[in-house]
Amino acid sequence: MVQDMTVGSPLRLILKFTLPIFIGNLFQQLYNLSDIVIVGRLLGIDALAAVGSTAPVYFVFLLVAFGFTGGLTVITAQRFGAKDYRGLRSSVCHSLIASAVLSSLIAVSLMVFLHPLLRVMNVPEKIMPEAYTFMFILSAGIVMIVFFNLLSGFIRAVGDSKTPLYFLMFTSIINVGLNLFFIYVLKMGVAGSATGTVTAISTSVVCCLFYIRRKYPILRLTRADWKYNPEFMKKHLYIAVPMALQFAVLSLGLLIVQAVCNSFGPEIIAALTAALRVEQLATQPVFAIGIAMATYSAQNWGAGKLRRIRDGVRKAALVSLGFSAIIALSVRFGGEQIIGMFIPSGSSRHIVEVGCEYLNISTLFYFFLAMIFVFRNTLQGMGRSMIPLAAGFVELIMRSFAAIWLAAEIGYRGIFYAGPIAWLGAGLVVTIGYWVTIRRLNYGRRHSVLKSSLVHQQISVSTPAE
Repeated sequence: MVQDMTVGSPLRLILKFTLPIFIGNLFQQLYNLSDIVIVGRLLGIDALAAVGSTAPVYFVFLLVAFGFTGGLTVITAQRFGAKDYRGLRSSVCHSLIASAVLSSLIAVSLMVFLHPLLRVMNVPEKIMPEAYTFMFILSAGIVMIVFFNLLSGFIRAVGDSKTPLYFLMFTSIINVGLNLFFIYVLKMGVAGSATGTVTAISTSVVCCLFYIRRKYPILRLTRADWKYNPEFMKKHLYIAVPMALQFAVLSLGLLIVQAVCNSFGPEIIAALTAALRVEQLATQPVFAIGIAMATYSAQNWGAGKLRRIRDGVRKAALVSLGFSAIIALSVRFGGEQIIGMFIPSGSSRHIVEVGCEYLNISTLFYFFLAMIFVFRNTLQGMGRSMIPLAAGFVELIMRSFAAIWLAAEIGYRGIFYAGPIAWLGAGLVVTIGYWVTIRRLNYGRRHSVLKSSLVHQQISVSTPAE
């Protein structure tokens, strides 16, 4: 069901939109966790390390594609907010074309240069064969993964966050079942995990296409909608390219951290892999609010309702601060039990201790992470993508410095401070950038109103009385 977010209570709309996103992302993270549990429990520490050591390589390209598609659907949401439904369908067509080109290039590049990339990442020789196999299969399926995200973005752009939830739940269930089948029954090893993921998402893409065609008349495309407009494509790319670069910068920092982590051996890799999965699961509430703010701000920006955007941001920020405190406490008290689920019985206790040590440090900085999600996504929804890009560069510099310099000084524990230091820097940039942007827009609007009023007065004075 479509949802116009330009009218009604901002907080109620944001939370209503957030809940299905949160549940959907929770399911996605749970099936990611299930992959790790299945691999770790059934295949052992080396297999878990093989999956964990390659994840940032994959995310470098995947996050670029996700940032790109997220930028494209900002225009779609703005057209919906402006009630320009012909422009909305044209936006869908231009987004499909741009995503097809980008995802194909990413897939080919990954498969061709995968082995050198793994070498650069310091992947240990002991786990190199399994790491290569796992990544190659995922690379082959990246086109379908990108299109699944794009189709979900189209649906969210028209205010429906429930349908993407249902498809994520559907994908999660299929994925877990296929992974167990490929790994436990067919004995495919880590290749079974990657094959199960690609198969599940491909199935969901096909189902999603049929569902959109049947249930969303507003998104049904005609031949006229496919007419290519270079200027309209530039509008999409103006937002999508900086967002893609922002995620590229972000993922490059993660790549550097993982390369440093890989130099400490399989046990540290496995510990950090498990801890990061716990963190990704725990931070889903604030992440979901961020996604909701992108759609909310895009629709209201298209409708010209700046004051409404400010009201929504203020309330979303307060809610996010509350969530960040709750999840930080939950992770600190329950992290050890969750990490223990990933590790085969009889494994080194040191792995769990290292993972918990990371979580005890990172949870102290969840406040800054929550602010990043709110302000960054709001700016992107308004089409102001350069400030988030600048924040991404700050995050890259600070994350890389912490990972390389601190790890050299105090060992693997230095890696634990990379994320928190990066969140601190990026959080300050997007928060200050948002307030400066709002002040400038308010000043511009007041100046425009004042100028219009003066002109009107001059006309009234110069017009003879009847």
